Amino acid sequence: MLEEIRIASLGVIESSTLDLGPGLTVITGETGAGKTMVVTALGLLLGGRADSGAVRTGARSARVEGVVRVGALDEFAAAVEEAGGEVEDETVVLARNVSAEGRSRAFAGGASVPVSVLAELAEPLVAVHGQSDQHRLLRARAQREALDRFGGAPLAGLLETYTGLHGRLEAVERELDDVVTSARERAQEADLLRFGLQEIEAVAPEVGEDVALAAEESRLGFADTLRTAAEQAREALSSEQGGPDALATTSAARGLLDGVREHDAEAGELADRLAEVTYLLSDVAADVASYAARVDTDPARLAHVSQRRAELTALTRKYGDTIDEVLAWSQRSAARLLDLDHTDERIEELRAERAELRQDLGTAAAALSAARSAAADRLAAEVTAELALLAMPHARLTIEVRQAEVDEPTDADRGPLLVDGRWLRHTASGVDEVELLLAANTGAEPRPLAKGASGGELSRVMLALEVALAGTSPVPTFVFDEVDAGVGGAAAVEVGRRLAQLARSAQVLVVTHLPQVAAYADRHVVVEKSSDGTVTSSGLTVLDDEQRERELSRMLAGLAGSDTALAHARELLDVAQEARAAR
Repeated sequence: MLEEIRIASLGVIESSTLDLGPGLTVITGETGAGKTMVVTALGLLLGGRADSGAVRTGARSARVEGVVRVGALDEFAAAVEEAGGEVEDETVVLARNVSAEGRSRAFAGGASVPVSVLAELAEPLVAVHGQSDQHRLLRARAQREALDRFGGAPLAGLLETYTGLHGRLEAVERELDDVVTSARERAQEADLLRFGLQEIEAVAPEVGEDVALAAEESRLGFADTLRTAAEQAREALSSEQGGPDALATTSAARGLLDGVREHDAEAGELADRLAEVTYLLSDVAADVASYAARVDTDPARLAHVSQRRAELTALTRKYGDTIDEVLAWSQRSAARLLDLDHTDERIEELRAERAELRQDLGTAAAALSAARSAAADRLAAEVTAELALLAMPHARLTIEVRQAEVDEPTDADRGPLLVDGRWLRHTASGVDEVELLLAANTGAEPRPLAKGASGGELSRVMLALEVALAGTSPVPTFVFDEVDAGVGGAAAVEVGRRLAQLARSAQVLVVTHLPQVAAYADRHVVVEKSSDGTVTSSGLTVLDDEQRERELSRMLAGLAGSDTALAHARELLDVAQEARAAR
């Protein structure tokens, strides 16, 4: 909810801060004091059109800030962070600057954002109802969503069933279109995969075979060189020709040190170590001789290995860098080929599933339409009763739930949906178009809300709607500008009572000129005007109980300090106290 609104250099307001809280806040003041500037400020925060004419005379720019307590508004907080802003201490500051030249800048959580982004962020927070505003509930989608919320859990369950079936139908139709339109490509892909698998099967490679054959080919190709090196190494270790070798040299060194062992223990230790070396050299010489004897040239085996490697290389050029990757490709391709070979069966399965889903969707659409029609009758009756109490005794609200019927399609599995024997257009929200209609006077034909009421009447219709929808609306803050236009007497008391009732479940801000409405406020703010002879400025002041009595008396009598008006003001506050205490 909104905790605070700060306004600087906007219209007649030089600099003011409006502290807000839960419940009902009313704003009053003399004509021309700048009451509607608060609504103008909110409009700017909501991304409304910037008017350089609203910038205070002599100021370079106007600025409006709104401090929003995040609370349970998780989606709002996430959207702010996604836009680059920050949530600090569970609050977010939204701001809008308008220069005297008409340039506008917007901010969310300290980050500069496009005005369109500010509008998207702020739209779920505040619903403004004023005689010159574009009302939230005038949009067709908002009217349908409001009716669905009013229908409660039963209607919500039917809508969830319908949307689930609709989503599944769209997924099946997309897959079916993909399978059918790509049948030729799938056949070509199957042929390529089949050729590749046959090629791999013909070679029948084994895991790691390419690495093992590469090592064997290298050994066979250099057999003479390996054998010569081994024989020379064996001769160097243990000569068969009687020449000097490592073994004889080591034995001689051992004998020399062993001969002086008795004179120095360290010499004996060195002689022992040389003995160990002698044994090792003898073993190595024997192993080298054995290796030299085993190395043999085998041209036939070398040719076979080279041929096999050529076959494996042909596979790795096409299907993977190594034989292991080739075998992995083979496994994946076999699974894919199995899927491609069942294309015709899959098409039939999808068509059967589509037909079943369309039948189920038609049944779900019929149940949803019936529930909406019943909810529409109940909501229309409640709003009409509210309007009678708001000085519109002859007004009648009706809610039309209609469907767009079309001719039977040539393809019954495409396009329109068959619902109770009728072919209807359908969307993800159902087959219904919901529209609120108002007959403002006896005998008048119901007309769409935007065309069937004047500005003041429309504001009262919106109030009646919001009261009827209280507790179901996702909007945490409602603003009503001159909702009581053309209302007086007992009807004005009822307007105040209804606003107080709405404030039980939401934050409500009202600009009013009627004391009967202001008496119901939880917080009363007055816009005071002062003048130094050349410049007029206005400020916002929250009134205490005594100040409220004086302001109500001024609104009643137009006179300051009238004892009769003060008594009447106290009486109004006493009457309103009962409704306020009930919350």
